Amino acid sequence: MRARFLSAFLLCAACLFAGPTYANDQSVATTWRLLDYIAVDYPEAVQNGAIVNQAEYDEMLEFSATAASSIDAMPATPALPELQRSASELRQAVQAKTAPADIAVKARSLAASLVQHYPIPLRPGRPPDYARGKVLYGQLCASCHGANGAGDGPAGVNADPPPIAFTDQARANERSLFALYQVIRQGLEGTSMASYSSLPEEDVWALATYVGAIAYPETREAAGRELLANDAKLRAKLDMDLYVGATPAALARELGQPQAEAVVSFVRRHPEAVQTQAPKNQATLTVARDLLKQSIAAYRSGDAAKAQDLALAAYLDGFEPVEPLLSARDNALMVQIEAAMARVRTGIARNVGVEDMEAQVRALDELFAKAEDTLAGNEASFVSGFVAAFTILLREGLEALLIVVAMIALLRKADRAEMLPWVHAGWSSALLAGLVTWMIATWAITISGATRELTEGFGSLIAAIVLVWVGIWMHGKSHADAWQQYVRQKLGHALSKKSGWFLLGLAFVVVYREVFETILFFAAIWNQGSKGSVMAGGGAAAIALVAVGWAMMRYSRRLPIGQFFRYSSILIAVLAVVLIGKSVSALQEAGYLPITWWEGGLRVELIGLYPTVQGVAAQVAVAVLLLLGFLLSGRAAEARRQIGRG
Repeated sequence: MRARFLSAFLLCAACLFAGPTYANDQSVATTWRLLDYIAVDYPEAVQNGAIVNQAEYDEMLEFSATAASSIDAMPATPALPELQRSASELRQAVQAKTAPADIAVKARSLAASLVQHYPIPLRPGRPPDYARGKVLYGQLCASCHGANGAGDGPAGVNADPPPIAFTDQARANERSLFALYQVIRQGLEGTSMASYSSLPEEDVWALATYVGAIAYPETREAAGRELLANDAKLRAKLDMDLYVGATPAALARELGQPQAEAVVSFVRRHPEAVQTQAPKNQATLTVARDLLKQSIAAYRSGDAAKAQDLALAAYLDGFEPVEPLLSARDNALMVQIEAAMARVRTGIARNVGVEDMEAQVRALDELFAKAEDTLAGNEASFVSGFVAAFTILLREGLEALLIVVAMIALLRKADRAEMLPWVHAGWSSALLAGLVTWMIATWAITISGATRELTEGFGSLIAAIVLVWVGIWMHGKSHADAWQQYVRQKLGHALSKKSGWFLLGLAFVVVYREVFETILFFAAIWNQGSKGSVMAGGGAAAIALVAVGWAMMRYSRRLPIGQFFRYSSILIAVLAVVLIGKSVSALQEAGYLPITWWEGGLRVELIGLYPTVQGVAAQVAVAVLLLLGFLLSGRAAEARRQIGRG
């Protein structure tokens, strides 16, 4: 009978369990335990679609109904409708005598979603003390459950139901440490399992850890230590949340029974070997998953505005922080995820069907799994770290270098060397600001995805607008006589202190925008491989940039003034088109501009080309504006030249 079996399990724990709770926490914890019991004990009630124990089955019906009612009564959140739907499906599945394996999946999935959206303390603040747990077991539990945990203690001889045997590995495989913790902390009404609320929190976790290790022989401990030492992905995945929340059976499905038994035997006796928190990369992708689930729940309930905000937060707060590192390791996957998340936001804005949106989110979840595998792999090699650092700095630095060199060359051609300090002050202050940003991002705060995209977006927009004007102006001076006339009549007055501040501001904006993005990429790859490789790659890129700058300066001095302005105006026009494309893309990712996908369109980040209608339209518009500006400025210059001859 279900009550007898459950009471037996809880009676053993009754010899040791307790802990303070809060009203909301207690409701969630009780519901979680009900779902856990359904997952574990349903096979005692139903086999092959038939009831094998009516009393057990009646309690499965009762527990599934109670869990559904408890969830219905929880405070409203965007996730509540989805939880209610899942609870209803579980209840119907129990009524239909569904296979135990399917019931276990439904119950555990619902339990995991429940504590995800209604958080309760799920993990210890530090690794549990196995040795302390052993002492507590001897003091509180051995009299009922026996010295070795076989359920044969003298105090449990006449107990009904009798204490369970912690040595029963088949049952232990279905119990997470969190389930043991909950029984110890809460007890269970209507049974002989009482709550031991006087036990300190760390003692409850220590006791749960010791009890959870009894079924797994110490002789397998060395094999588990070796498996964990040789599997970097497993080490990265096995954080404290997984340690307390996953069942050994779930681990066995991934690793195989012998390997899982060995790992459990080791880590439950040595919790200190488990990461105290999830790796940052994995944690942020978990945030993305959670926010997307909330987004779909809000969308299903009809709150499209809330769904849009949550989907945007999933990108900015969940995926954006790991985008630089993922780009360095697998740029194609990064692009795929970025596009998929943008399509989710677009689908919400266009009121796409709920089923289509759910399918998109499921596909995204698979991509996130691939990203986790990529990010959890071994540290990058020296070559990959060098190549990533070199290409990032060279790519980002080249745009700023071309603009600054053009400004310097222009002033030298005009014999206005006294204005050069303004330009040098602009790019050097941008580098200094970048250093400060690096320190803030590393030691003080985390730069949010929205901040990054807005900085890149508006920085690119300002630079593009200025470059359109500068490009048209320079093209108009590409005729030597027009330039000479301009120098004689206006340049002396135009390049004043006021224009010096303009030069400083332009140099600062174009350089800081690139520095800002570069430091975010470098921060992402800095701890993922050899720091020496990152420094070497960055150093090599810096040398390459210096060589390019030197060559440009040397070549520009030899050019006749007309050719210099003609070539410079074309270069600046191209950069303006590139920057406006990057600006639109960044502002779209920050949620400031809508996204209309150009299916089958090209994506070439180097030239700021992205497959969106808005981005391509902006680049075409700027290109047309520049072309018209070139034509009009050329005609004006020719007219002035004719007047001068006349």
